[in-house]
Amino acid sequence: MPSDKKYLKLLSSEFPNIAATTTEIINLEAILNLPKATEHFVSDIHGEYEAFQHVLRNGSGNIKEKIREIFYNRLSQKEMNTLATLIYYPKEKIQLILKECETQEEINDWYRVTLSRLIELCVFAASKYTRSKVRKALPQEFAYIIEELLSKDDKFLNKDAYYNEIISSIIALDRGQEFVVAISQLIQRLVVDHLHVLGDIYDRGPYPAKIVDRLMKHHSLDIQWGNHDILWMGAASGSAVCIANVLRISARYDNLEIIEDAYGISLRQLLTFAETTYPERKGSCFEPKLDPDKPPYYEEEARQLAKIQQAIAVIQFKLEAQSIRRNPDFQMEHRMLLDKIDYEKGTITLDGVEYELDNTDFPTIDPKDPYSLTPEEQAVMDRLVYAFTYSEKLQLHVSFLINNGSMYLVYNDNLLYHGCVPLEEDGSFMALELGGKKYAGKALFDMFDEAIRKGFLNRKRQNTTKYLDLIWYLWTGPVSPLFGKGKMTTFERYYIKDKTTHKENKNPYYRLRENEDTVLAILEEFGVSAQNGHIINGHTPVKEKAGEDPIKANGRLLVIDGGYSKAYQETTGLGGYTLLNNSYGMQLVAHQPFSSKKDAIMNESDIISTRRVVDLELERKKVADTDTGKKLCEQIEDLKDLLRAYREGELKEKI
Repeated sequence: MPSDKKYLKLLSSEFPNIAATTTEIINLEAILNLPKATEHFVSDIHGEYEAFQHVLRNGSGNIKEKIREIFYNRLSQKEMNTLATLIYYPKEKIQLILKECETQEEINDWYRVTLSRLIELCVFAASKYTRSKVRKALPQEFAYIIEELLSKDDKFLNKDAYYNEIISSIIALDRGQEFVVAISQLIQRLVVDHLHVLGDIYDRGPYPAKIVDRLMKHHSLDIQWGNHDILWMGAASGSAVCIANVLRISARYDNLEIIEDAYGISLRQLLTFAETTYPERKGSCFEPKLDPDKPPYYEEEARQLAKIQQAIAVIQFKLEAQSIRRNPDFQMEHRMLLDKIDYEKGTITLDGVEYELDNTDFPTIDPKDPYSLTPEEQAVMDRLVYAFTYSEKLQLHVSFLINNGSMYLVYNDNLLYHGCVPLEEDGSFMALELGGKKYAGKALFDMFDEAIRKGFLNRKRQNTTKYLDLIWYLWTGPVSPLFGKGKMTTFERYYIKDKTTHKENKNPYYRLRENEDTVLAILEEFGVSAQNGHIINGHTPVKEKAGEDPIKANGRLLVIDGGYSKAYQETTGLGGYTLLNNSYGMQLVAHQPFSSKKDAIMNESDIISTRRVVDLELERKKVADTDTGKKLCEQIEDLKDLLRAYREGELKEKI
C-alpha cells in the first residue's frame, strides 16, 4: 500500500466517514479566522519567584488593559485597581475585602457585583478562542456553571432570571469565595495563550525551584535555556565541574538553601572539609553577597559561606583545567592559571605582567601538580556528583527543562534565544572546531542542543565526559552562544585587586546586533522570514538609565532581560522588560522593580509598566497567519484528501 494511502487509512480511524471529515474541515477553516492569541515573553528570572509570579499573574499588564477596555467609563481607577488585584491574588484579596464588610448583606452584595464583573471580563478574554478550547481551560469544579454563564447574551432577556439564580445560588450556598478564585485563575489563563521563557531561571535569587514548579503547571510554554540554567542541567547530568560552579555561586549569593532544602542535597561533607582545610578566614575576597532585606546574619554564618566558597572555588579551578586538558579543541589553555602562581612570592603572572595575590591561602594545591584534586577533595566531589545525579526533585526539574526547552526556537517568525550568535569582528559567524569539524551559526546551536540532551539522558552511564565537557564549555567558552565573552575572569575577581584583570570582553555580536544587516543575516541563517522576522534576545541587562535602548537594528531585535534580579537593578535603573505579541502587533513592556506580594495585595500597588509599540499590524493578525495556522492548513489539506478518498471509493466509510 502506498505510504499516502496508509496515512489516510490511519486518519480514517479518527474521522471514519464523510460527515465527520467535513465537520472537522469546517471547524478548522473557521479557527483560521479567529484573532491570533497572545504570546508572553519573559527572561532572566534569576530565582525571583514573587516578582515573576506577579508578572505572570498580571500578564505584563494585559489584564489591566482588558479591564480598562471594558470598564473605562463605568468604574473609577480605584475600583479597577481593586478588581485587577483581586484577579491576581483572589484568595488573599477576598479575605481583606470581607473583613471590611459589616453585615452578611454587604458580603452578598459584594459577591453579586464582583461576580458580574468577573464574568463580563471572562467573556471578553474568551472571545478570541473556540468554545472547545475555553471548555478545556475551565476549572473542573465549576466547569458547567462557568460555561453557562459565559454563554449569556445581553441582547436576549428571556434567560436573565436563569443566570441571576445561578449567581444567587453560588452566594447562598457559600461558594462565592471558591468561585471567585476559579474564575480569576481562568481569566489569568485566557489573557495569555502561550508563554516563552528565554532562559536564566536559576541563580542570584532564592527560589528557582519554586519557579520551575510553577512553570510545570503552566498550560502552554517553551523555554530557551540560559547560561545559568545550563550550569544546573550539567550538574544534574553528573558534571563535577558544573556542580562546583553551582555550589560556588550559591555560596556567594547565600543561596545554599536551594541545594539543601529544595533539592535535598546534603552539604555536610563539603562544610566539614572547608572548615578543617581552611581554618583561618584570610582576606575579604570570599565574603558572601548578603541580601540586606533578609533577617540579620550571624557572623558564623557568613564565615561558613566564605569558607565553602573558597574551598569549592579551588576545586572548580582544578576541574576546569582538567576539562581544558581533555579538550585541546576548546583552545582555553590561557584559563589554566594555578600553574602561573609563584606560591612562595604570593604573585601570579598573566600576559607577562606580575600581580600580587589578595589571598595566598592554597592548602590543597601542590605547586608541582596544581590541577590534581587531593583525596579529600575527590571524596567530596564523588559524594556530590552522586547526590546531584540522584536528587529526585532536581532530576524532575531538569527533565522538564530538557523536554520543554531548547537552545533556540523559531516561533511565528520570531527567532528566540538567550545569549548570542557568536560573531567575528567582520560579522561572519564564529566557528568552534571539534574533531576536525567546524560548527558555526545554526549548526553551532544544534550541536550544543544535541550534547545537552545526550549528556542528561545518558547521565547514569559511562562515557558521557565529552557531552558534560561541552555543557561546561557553554557556561564559559569563548564560542559559547550562552556566554558571549572571550573569557570568564572568576579567578582574577577573587584573587587580584587590580580591576584591569577583571575585564571580560563581549563577543562582537553585542556591538553588531545594532546593525540591521547583521540581524537579517542571522535570521536568514536560521530560516526566518526576513520580511516579518525579529530576534527576541535575553541575557544582558539593558542599562536604561545610561541611555541604552532595548529595541535595536531598526526594530528587528528586542532585548527583554527581565531585570528581576535585585543585583542588576541598580545598574539598569528599572525592573527589566517583557514582551507581548498579540493580533495587533508587538509591545515591549518596561517594568519598575517589584516591591512585594504583601504590598501588591494590601495597597494594590501593581508593577508600574510602560508599553512601547514595536511592530503594529496594519491588519489584525489571524490564526491563519501563525505557525499554528500553517499546521491547521496542512491538516485541512489532509482531510480534503481523505474526503476525496471516501467520495471516490478508495476508502470505505464507517457509518
